[in-house]
Amino acid sequence: MTATTVTGRGTTRPRTRSIAALASPSAAYHLALGSGALLMLLGLIMVLSASSVASYAASGSSFSVFEKQALWFALGLPGFVFGLRMPTRYTRRLGYPLLLVSIALLGAVLAPGVGLNVSGATRWIPIGAGFQIQPSEFAKVALVIAGADLLARKHKRIDQVRHLLIPLVPITVVMALLVIAEPDMGTATVLVVIMLALLAIGGAPRRIFFGTFTALAGAFGLLAVVEPYRLARLTSFADPFQSASAGGYQTVQGLFAIASGGWWGLGLGASRAKWGYLPNQYTDYIFAVIAEELGLLGGLVVIALFAVLGYAGFRIAQQAREPFQQLVAGGITAWIVGQALINMCAVVGLLPVTGVPLPFVSFGGSSLIFTMFALGVLGAVGRESAGRPRRRA
Repeated sequence: MTATTVTGRGTTRPRTRSIAALASPSAAYHLALGSGALLMLLGLIMVLSASSVASYAASGSSFSVFEKQALWFALGLPGFVFGLRMPTRYTRRLGYPLLLVSIALLGAVLAPGVGLNVSGATRWIPIGAGFQIQPSEFAKVALVIAGADLLARKHKRIDQVRHLLIPLVPITVVMALLVIAEPDMGTATVLVVIMLALLAIGGAPRRIFFGTFTALAGAFGLLAVVEPYRLARLTSFADPFQSASAGGYQTVQGLFAIASGGWWGLGLGASRAKWGYLPNQYTDYIFAVIAEELGLLGGLVVIALFAVLGYAGFRIAQQAREPFQQLVAGGITAWIVGQALINMCAVVGLLPVTGVPLPFVSFGGSSLIFTMFALGVLGAVGRESAGRPRRRA
């Protein structure tokens, strides 16, 4: 017997109807795009708030950083629509060209005279008119699409370890090493997260994860020890207040900002940390400003939006019709949600400072544009799974 509830007009309605509607492919499609849109809107508002003081100090206008972010958002919209409207069979064909271009760009950014060095890191390539591209952000899109295609082509032989690992793992290692050379350990970690997600969705046995995780943990540990600044991050992470004026300064200031927000926050625009106390307040540490101005409630809203996006994304992957669609949808979801977790855990002191942006929210052109395109691809898989007809232009 189906459980029912009584409506105001005296009629009955199955309780399971709303649950079934929430689990439908159409619901997952709308939840993914809706949560992504809300995160982008929140990002624009919070970039304006968090950057106003630094913008005024640098340019005499409180809106200069926000105007750049709004421009990046406008430039990202065509990419989002392109990814959303393009059939996934055509998206799949982009995998190898994107992969080759991304590896070439990752190598080019390290070439003398090509990459732009900012604060000791060479992560950007100037493209003129004051614009730069960050190849490591482009590499995420390339890896998730090309990696999904690689494993989808081998889905009938996926039970053989060599077909599962080669060439996906070597390609990821090469890309991660190039990113580490910039240096950017945070983005290299995200690339590894994408690879592991693709392997998991592809059906890798547990022993593969154990061996791969052990090897990667050893490699990252070695890289952390050989570089003094990475070792300092690890030691300050253990007790940031012991080195509050050195390696733990950013973590401590972020925690102070979060604590001062309390339950309800100081109010939008009322952050005290952005007045020169908190570094990277509108990039990597924007979550601390959100918690300071909007309180615990605001922070929980951000977490809830990423949780909804994660639920919807994995539902889309589960309901997808083809192996490539399952892999690309799951890979994109793991990338966005995994990167958000890494960012927020670093801000609250649960992980060492990694330097990765909060997807859709932090200031950054390359990050926003390529993540918007990835969200469009995720939506395209959801639309096709729901059987939504494509509109003619």
